[in-house]
Amino acid sequence: MTIDPSVVSAFTPTGKLRASINLGNPILANKHPETGEPFGVSVDLAHAFAKRLDVELELVVFDTAGKSVQAVSEERTDFGFFAVDPLRGETIAFTAPYVLIEGFYLVRDDSPVKTNADVDQPHNRVAVGKGSAYDLFLTRELKAAQIVRAPSSPAVVQTFLEQNLEVAAGVKQQLEADASKTTGLRLLDERFMVIQQAMGTPKSRGHAAAAALHAFVEEMKASGFVADALARHGINGASVAPKA
Repeated sequence: MTIDPSVVSAFTPTGKLRASINLGNPILANKHPETGEPFGVSVDLAHAFAKRLDVELELVVFDTAGKSVQAVSEERTDFGFFAVDPLRGETIAFTAPYVLIEGFYLVRDDSPVKTNADVDQPHNRVAVGKGSAYDLFLTRELKAAQIVRAPSSPAVVQTFLEQNLEVAAGVKQQLEADASKTTGLRLLDERFMVIQQAMGTPKSRGHAAAAALHAFVEEMKASGFVADALARHGINGASVAPKA
């Protein structure tokens, strides 16, 4: 794909391309334990997009999805990687998804909660990462259960345990990893949602910029780039989204 110079300018008002990277979703990005540098599928895509625009890349790292979204909405960064959500879509132009991620519930072994339908009860308190896609979704969907917001998605199980809550909700892989460190926990048998992970840029950057980003994502899916990145980083349980 060829990028028009006006589109490059729209993405780089500061002279460089600023990518909003969320470390709160371990499927997409993590911090290297020795170097402290971010790495992951979203980081690989950010570098590829900067190469496509032929501009310098700056990675702006956040510990939660909410902060990452806010940075793009306020144009402190030029694009980012988010779960598609109507509320976020008020200020951000999303591409089609590039990865699909499953959201699950976690409970204690002796919990009376056996199915997803058992969760939305007045006596249940559900831990979610503040500002995460699960927070936004469950805020709309749960009518009776109380939502308790952990500081970040990686802190959900810790909050669930410390506050003796009834349910934890989040990325299946994150919950599985955390549950493996503590006895007496189990995931419910079915997902409660599928997260559509997409790229996004401020709507104020214009239709041409949004279209260019959309085309880039479709090319990265079709070429096998996204699948290779998932495999390279050892990501299980996430799948490449179908062609838009």
